Amino acid sequence: MGTFVWVIGAALLLSIGVTVNACPPSDRAALLAFKTGLHEPYLGIFKSWTGNDCCNKWYGVTCDPTTKRVADINLRGESEDLLFQKAHRTGYMTGTISPAICKLERLSSVIIADWKGISGTIPPCISSLSFLRILDLIGNQISGEIPYDIGKLRRLTVLNVADNKLTGRIPRSLADLSSLKHLDLRNNLISGTIPRNIGKLRMLSRALLSGNRIYGPIPETISYIYRLSDLDLSLNRFSGQIPDSLGKMAVLGTLNLDGNMLSGKLPATLLNSRISILNLSRNAIEGSIPDVFGPRSYFMIMDLSYNKLKGSIPKSISSASFIGHLDVSHNHLCGQIPAATWFEHLEASSFSYNDCLCGKPLKACL
Repeated sequence: MGTFVWVIGAALLLSIGVTVNACPPSDRAALLAFKTGLHEPYLGIFKSWTGNDCCNKWYGVTCDPTTKRVADINLRGESEDLLFQKAHRTGYMTGTISPAICKLERLSSVIIADWKGISGTIPPCISSLSFLRILDLIGNQISGEIPYDIGKLRRLTVLNVADNKLTGRIPRSLADLSSLKHLDLRNNLISGTIPRNIGKLRMLSRALLSGNRIYGPIPETISYIYRLSDLDLSLNRFSGQIPDSLGKMAVLGTLNLDGNMLSGKLPATLLNSRISILNLSRNAIEGSIPDVFGPRSYFMIMDLSYNKLKGSIPKSISSASFIGHLDVSHNHLCGQIPAATWFEHLEASSFSYNDCLCGKPLKACL
């Protein structure tokens, strides 16, 4: 009898132990509801989503080791994972992101990236996931708007919704994402203007907004983001002048403003700054190129092509530390191209379609 009681007790303890070490039933149910909204026909990534413990070898799911709550969903359609190598293909998934994901209250990262066929909208309730640090939905067919109260996610460091079909405006509350370091909204259908309060994003280092329908002036307040190193506003509908203050930013190294409707003069500050990749091509910038180059001027790329620039290429350009690629074609420049050691590798196409430029690598001046 004693042995029987001991066996029963041990079994009971074992079952309790399994329950304690498994994810909560509510998290498991939320994951399964999330799964029902999606269809992945080729790789079988959801085949492992069986059993009571969603913390145990469920593909793409990670739990907090202490609480056993689901902490991360990491589902990438382009991966070096063995599953993809065996299938000899990238992933393809259709369906929508179910609001059931919002029941996973302790989520720290949601990565549902590069599946090419996931549609629907970003569940508005995503703004309630107060522990969320990473939201990466790049490379799908997601439409609708960025949730208007996205700014509630005060711990969010990465917001990547590039390569989708998002519409609407950039929500004003986005500037409340006080921990945000990486913002990628590229290649959507986002319109409206950049909120003026964007300067509140003091932790932001990359702001990638190219390939949308954003219009209006570039807000001066962007220059308040003193950690910003990469700003890409290309292929939009921005107009007005380029703020001088962008050239005074402490760590801005890449500035892409090409393919907009920017006008006015070329700010002198941009040519003697920390910027090393400067692309202002295909705008309506006029006036002359400021004669302010110096030892601080170091450009891997400087593209001023397809504008309305007049006058000559300033002689001070010879005093720049380095210019790897220069393109001033399709302007109204005139006069002799200054001699500089790093001009020797440039082709004539970098200077073509101007009014009367001459000298190497073009024809000699008369």
